[in-house]
Amino acid sequence: MTKAMEILNSLTLEEKASLTSGKDCWRTVDIDGKLASIMMSDGPHGLRKEENGGAVPATCFPSSATIANSWDEDLIYKIGEALGEECLANDVQVILGPGVNIKRSPLCGRNFEYFSEDPLLATKMASGHIRGVQSKGVGACIKHFAANNQETDRFSVNAIIDERTLREIYLSSFEEAVKEAKPWMIMSAYNKLNGDYCSENKYLLTDVLRDDWGYEGVVVSDWGAANEPVDGVKAGLDIRMPGPVPSANAAIVEAVKFGELSMEELNKNVLRIIELVEKGIASKVADYEADMTAHNELAVKAAEESAVLLKNNNNVLPLDKSDKIALIGAFAEQVRYQGGGSSCVNATEVSNLLQALDDKNITYTYAKGFKTEDDLIDDNLVSEAVTAAEKSDIIVMCMGLPFRMESEGFDRWTMSLPINQIELFNKLSELGKPMVVVLFQGSPVEMEWSKNADSILAMYTGGQAVAKACVNLLFGGANPCGKLSETWGLKLENNPTALSFPEKGTASYVEGVYVGYRYYDKKKLDVMYPFGYGLSYTTFEYSDLKISATDISECDTLEVSFKVKNTGDIAGKEIAELYVEPTYPSVSRPVRELKGFKKISLEPGEEKTVTMTLDKRGFAYYDVETHDWQVDTTVYKIHVGASSRNLPLVGSIKVNSSRTNKAFFTTDSRVYELNANPVSKETLNKLLTEDLKLDISALSIDLPLSKLVGFSGGKLSVDMLDRFVSELNERIK
Repeated sequence: MTKAMEILNSLTLEEKASLTSGKDCWRTVDIDGKLASIMMSDGPHGLRKEENGGAVPATCFPSSATIANSWDEDLIYKIGEALGEECLANDVQVILGPGVNIKRSPLCGRNFEYFSEDPLLATKMASGHIRGVQSKGVGACIKHFAANNQETDRFSVNAIIDERTLREIYLSSFEEAVKEAKPWMIMSAYNKLNGDYCSENKYLLTDVLRDDWGYEGVVVSDWGAANEPVDGVKAGLDIRMPGPVPSANAAIVEAVKFGELSMEELNKNVLRIIELVEKGIASKVADYEADMTAHNELAVKAAEESAVLLKNNNNVLPLDKSDKIALIGAFAEQVRYQGGGSSCVNATEVSNLLQALDDKNITYTYAKGFKTEDDLIDDNLVSEAVTAAEKSDIIVMCMGLPFRMESEGFDRWTMSLPINQIELFNKLSELGKPMVVVLFQGSPVEMEWSKNADSILAMYTGGQAVAKACVNLLFGGANPCGKLSETWGLKLENNPTALSFPEKGTASYVEGVYVGYRYYDKKKLDVMYPFGYGLSYTTFEYSDLKISATDISECDTLEVSFKVKNTGDIAGKEIAELYVEPTYPSVSRPVRELKGFKKISLEPGEEKTVTMTLDKRGFAYYDVETHDWQVDTTVYKIHVGASSRNLPLVGSIKVNSSRTNKAFFTTDSRVYELNANPVSKETLNKLLTEDLKLDISALSIDLPLSKLVGFSGGKLSVDMLDRFVSELNERIK
């Protein structure tokens, strides 16, 4: 018998019930002589442990939206390690994060806390984060499970999502992270999902999480998200936070006594809690000291790796230290380095751009230009900025979203930057001098004004060291290598959620799987910057695509290799991306989807071979009839390149499914599909007229095959048609 089982058997019913709620805001319940208590703290991108009315100093790393732009699983693993070390130093056993909710709309106020619009990128980054934290003996808590995609009405909004969309998009961002990284905890979301609160949603917490994915850890509610305690236990919720909640515990005791809740059900939950506590206690390290200096250096590196160079006409960047620079914009002095809400970190040190430039002995003239507390245009500030710019050779303008526009607890109401920033930019651009824009924001913004910018560097919410990283990037001390983990649309109206987001009461995900680039590609809409996009101070060339087979079973793995060469004269890093496109899908599917990526470092002139592997999930969609992942027997195109819309390499592979597909017709290629094998109109006509002696001259070729029975004048029955289709399938195998 395990120690956890021994503890479980020693507990009274009342003690078991008490464990299902917190001891206080941050700790689990302890039971004298039987079970200790462990501490949880906020922390997607930095530890936020509350102590003595404030938060302890901790390293503020780039937010999830920022670090996702690095596409670097090794880097986020190192950040996870650092977070784990700071937890050990502060006697914290579980850190709450990462957040992996999909970016359904660019207006979600908490998007800076989430990785991506793409579930593969999100789950890969989450896995690295979790593995890094837990390598130090500290638990990670992935959140918010699931469909927490808006802040408006977040405590009660009912997200209505069809099964396929839920599985392919909103659960998929959690799936691999849960299966592979095995987080100690999962946090259930505030909202309802298809009518049931996530904290009492059996489909979510038991059917999917435990039965399908095999999760064995603890499920904790978001703080204040639990409603009905007995329903929560039945659904698979283990701990209601915060606590204590005597009435809820009493309700569980009564439910067991009167047979509404079985002791077996309660024991399952309590045993998981005991095992969690035992792991946390066993991993404690007395007097642990984290290397905060090394962590700050890692924060600099992470911000550099995550910045995205969006534009660089005429190679204006990198700047030269001898350039006469006008530094304009309040964000240069009041750097926006993190988001608002529960993720706010009491950073150990924060520098602004003025200090970072001074540290490198770079001469500049600074003017504030605008206020961040409102959108009002201050003529005096504008005049000072214009004067400074007139005396310069190059203008570096710092723009972005202030705290008041982007935080937990509310959604953005616009994709636009404040008007005072845009008006100042337009006025400065009239001077005809090179314009470099540095953006500090947690999510995309509309950029109609940007046509007058020569260079744009998006730093996002880059953590406490973002200013140091920014100066390194501006002056060539580091080479930008980040790529966008989300699409930047031309304008809000182009987003599929534009007419309804955010919704109150009920949020209907009518766009289905068409989120982010999946939507823009399907609609063939122009975008400002596509998913996966980012420039460098050097250039790269892709070549020599090789696919390990031309015809495989869905159970086989496929190896794809290609070469990437640095064709410039400085070292750089490239993020190679692989997308899969089904040519004849049996259901509506995105044009292509990200199925692999790799970040590689290349010296000038250096060439490397990159290899990626695809398995069944690389080709599959979620089938609502079988409630499982299915693969069509058809040809799939393999695209490789630098972004979702820059894919110079393309090859193909036929994948054979173990499942017979339905016959279907595609108007694009004008062919019938029988078991996903193409049959031309001419072949079909020949078989029908010569084999069955039918006169089909008056029939439209896009007529469903089943309708031929009615037009055959009695010559063709349903059974005959079935036999004919079977015979035809045999002929074309």
